[in-house]
Amino acid sequence: MGYMPRTDVYLKVELDLDPKESPERVAAEICRLISRVYSVRRAEVSSIMPRETS
Repeated sequence: MGYMPRTDVYLKVELDLDPKESPERVAAEICRLISRVYSVRRAEVSSIMPRETS
């Protein structure tokens, strides 16, 4: 197989969550889905930043 360059892709995802839902759990699920669907080498959460509603 030929040379396949690695590429980092950074995504910003804004979520509206139920107050009972854990942002960490949802973020982990998004990583699992990305890994499974796109066969990525690694998916990780780098930060979770709560926002005040305006």
